[in-house]
Amino acid sequence: MPPQRSKLFVISLLGALSVISPFAIDMYLPAFKQMAADFDVEPTVISLTLSSYFIGLALGQVFYGPLLDRYGRKKPLVAGLCLFILASIGCTVAPDIHTLIALRFIQAIGGCVAQVASIAMVRDFFPVKENAKILSLLFLFIAASPLLAPSIGGLVMKVVGWKFVFLVMAVMVSGILALTYWLLPEGHVPDKSISLRPDRILAGYAAIITNARFATYAFAGAFSFAGLFTYVAGSPIIFLNVFGLSEEVYGVIFAVLAVGFIGGSQLNVLLLRWFDSETLFARLLMIQVVIGVVFMVGAWAGWYGLAGTLILLFVFLSCVGITNPNGSALALAPFSTNAGSASALLGFLQLGTGAVISTAIGGSSPHSIFPIIAILGTTAVIALMILLAGRSRARQSMMASEATDSPQLAPAGGEA
Repeated sequence: MPPQRSKLFVISLLGALSVISPFAIDMYLPAFKQMAADFDVEPTVISLTLSSYFIGLALGQVFYGPLLDRYGRKKPLVAGLCLFILASIGCTVAPDIHTLIALRFIQAIGGCVAQVASIAMVRDFFPVKENAKILSLLFLFIAASPLLAPSIGGLVMKVVGWKFVFLVMAVMVSGILALTYWLLPEGHVPDKSISLRPDRILAGYAAIITNARFATYAFAGAFSFAGLFTYVAGSPIIFLNVFGLSEEVYGVIFAVLAVGFIGGSQLNVLLLRWFDSETLFARLLMIQVVIGVVFMVGAWAGWYGLAGTLILLFVFLSCVGITNPNGSALALAPFSTNAGSASALLGFLQLGTGAVISTAIGGSSPHSIFPIIAILGTTAVIALMILLAGRSRARQSMMASEATDSPQLAPAGGEA
């Protein structure tokens, strides 16, 4: 830990950075129906504004990774958050749905730096053995998004209209930017040896992704995490269209289901006292698969009403709350000097997978939950298959890294 700031302060500020994109995703969800009416499109088309944000969030991380390693964490943070603020203001005056989709992409390109930097700084400030615990604590902040963001967005929409939701985002991020600039310690000494040449950047990412441990847990974790993206993009369709609930009730349900994800991430902190991350990731992924398949079969057969849907979504999201921090920690454990690039590539794989999969919702029926639930079950099964196929090689890779003590790969118990 940097001596000039307390552990609690650094975790809190990293948490504030980590909620920027979740708030940008969740705040305007209750406005889907109103936005569809204003733009004269189906609600499934409005979901493309989520997909474009997810795509920008994924692609931007690959861009910022080398910048965070070469210039330190704060300069790219300031530049990216300024872009987010400008794009958010642009969203308030978007004349049509196509412009809004494009601005959401630009907004994500700017905002994604906060997510990459916050994860990289967990690796900067804390020992590897604490990373899964710290990542779980950050989920306490991320948890504020589904609990608060839809309610705040719904209130703003009722009072001054949905476009002003994006203005609130700009104001919120301006405050976080000020705190980051003035109070956050620099987590990484700028490394001028990090090349920004495209061929060198690609070579660096190639070296990371060919690490068997990273590849196994990054890809398995990405498909497990894709279930959360599918739920977020599909939830307005499930609850507002299929079940016909009001925006207020939808906000309450969204918050209640978020408790599953939040509870899973916090339960993970306790479980890590008795189990290691590898064990937790494997066992909870198996449970996620079982729930996903049962949910998929039942949705096809029409077994579940609102209550059954809520229960199964709650359990499914609870599993994701445990698999995600453990999968991320396991994927990043081998990396020290290039933690920023590793974090960026991890984020790209997680968010890119979720973004591509969530675009399928835009072409699905706005009157059926089965396509959405089928995606949930399928992605969980793929995640488990990746883990089973690569876990043995991942263990061998980590053992070899610890034996050679390569300067590129740090021992799993080393300091950031």
